[in-house]
Amino acid sequence: MTTPILVTGGTGTLGRLVVPRLREAGHDVRVLSRSAREPADGVEYVACDLLKDEGIDAAVDGARTVLHLAGSNKGDDAATANLVRAASRAGVRHLVYISVIGADRVPLAWLKTKLDAEQAIAGSGIPWTTLRAAQFHNLLFGVVRKMAAMPVVPAPGGLRFQPVDARDVADRMAELALGEPAGLVPDLAGPAVYPMADLLRGYLEAAGKRRPLLPVRIPGKAGRAYRAGANLTLEGADLGKRTWEEYLAEQLG
Repeated sequence: MTTPILVTGGTGTLGRLVVPRLREAGHDVRVLSRSAREPADGVEYVACDLLKDEGIDAAVDGARTVLHLAGSNKGDDAATANLVRAASRAGVRHLVYISVIGADRVPLAWLKTKLDAEQAIAGSGIPWTTLRAAQFHNLLFGVVRKMAAMPVVPAPGGLRFQPVDARDVADRMAELALGEPAGLVPDLAGPAVYPMADLLRGYLEAAGKRRPLLPVRIPGKAGRAYRAGANLTLEGADLGKRTWEEYLAEQLG
């Protein structure tokens, strides 16, 4: 039996993809869960609440690598700080974190929590690796599907995305977890950049729908940051393989 790799968020969108990759590489995996589950196929589930700081010490006990994939739209900074303290006490040797491109550039509260989480990990004294990824295909798919349900679809001008497939991110996260600590590694984005209007048109066409698009402007500092491409990494990023069009075909084809 190998030393288990601890995965937070192991039952989420990304975690469900990463865990089997770690198992295929021959590693036992311990997954944090809100409630206890029976172990299965080399995967142990441990009840834990990162935000409430409950059960973390037991979860990290004996783990030498922690893959921190858990996240939400608030509280990531506090949850990560709790995890870092427990990991430090347990002698964790590698802490791997998934963050978001633009965490240090786009002035949104939830991105500030991601940046604070990055800084807590980097300042922990634990050897670490952080990957910033673009928005996942499935996230943008949910957004455009809801927008396309409106009789007139708002199309924010100047807003661009470089969506990446969660499977490509899972491949990279597993690789990083199995490798040596590397600090802040190159961002991971999708193979193409799309204005929001193009994402909407692509969805409408693939879904066989016709809707008029209404150009709108995102106000404030966040709008200026998005129009400047602060949520993108146009040079120096690693690129995923699966395109937005391929994802649409899988979902709607």
